[in-house]
Amino acid sequence: METLKNKIDFAVIINVKNANPNGDPLNGNRPRVNYDGIGELTDVCIKRKIRNRLMEAGYAIFVQSDDNRIDEYPSLRKRVEGEISKDDWKDEKKFREAVCKKWIDVRAFGQVFAYEGGKKGEGVSIGVRGPVSMHSAFSVAPVLERISSIQITKSVSSEGDGTKRSSDTMGMKHRVDHGVYVFYGSMNPQLASKTGFSDEDAEAIKKVLVNLFENDASSARPEGSMEVYKVYWWKHNCKNGQYSSAKVHGALKVEVKLDVDVPKDIEKDYDITLQPLSELNPEIIPGR
Repeated sequence: METLKNKIDFAVIINVKNANPNGDPLNGNRPRVNYDGIGELTDVCIKRKIRNRLMEAGYAIFVQSDDNRIDEYPSLRKRVEGEISKDDWKDEKKFREAVCKKWIDVRAFGQVFAYEGGKKGEGVSIGVRGPVSMHSAFSVAPVLERISSIQITKSVSSEGDGTKRSSDTMGMKHRVDHGVYVFYGSMNPQLASKTGFSDEDAEAIKKVLVNLFENDASSARPEGSMEVYKVYWWKHNCKNGQYSSAKVHGALKVEVKLDVDVPKDIEKDYDITLQPLSELNPEIIPGR
């Protein structure tokens, strides 16, 4: 299969309403914010959702989460041992080719394989650099003042025979009342040639970006509380790209309207503009 021929840049606008987009475990699982109060979804969080959607579409995924695992392997090492021939472990080139051919997330995002062996020559220490780079998503306006924290109570017996009522247990839930987040990414043909990442792989990722939050509901993110509003997909006419990724990403402007103090609606309260780039027009895909 031929590898990616042309450089690709993309951007995704996300609309959030009454959800915790990405909890921070070091801050009581409150929504992540930076020092300016800007909300954040990490690139790791976004890649996890991309992997899940690709897996649902039938693609083989190496980094599977424990709560969404579809094979019998309890760890990444066991997955490598079960799927990659031991003969390939002895040759770095063969190992790279095998893991990239097997798993789309490896040939897209890259992966570090560092596993010790019981005997000399049985271990492996190989890094695969992927062609798909992903930024974290940041909110257009500060969300710190838009975070609601709700106290919750558990009034059921977790242990015992049920004859004695347990004391109530207090907890907290946090949500962003409203936020518009944007993230950017790029696909590099030079690195794609090293991993075998193809145009078909790029199309697969484009398709799942549109439905990034389908089948992703939880107590923190109820169905419909997070949606992809639009995907912008710039396909250059050459390997190196007609423009730098910084210039392409900067062509998309998402801003709160000047006469709006507290944005509440992505349709009414934001200006989304696209600066034209000569001979490079994006495909604009509305969210579902």
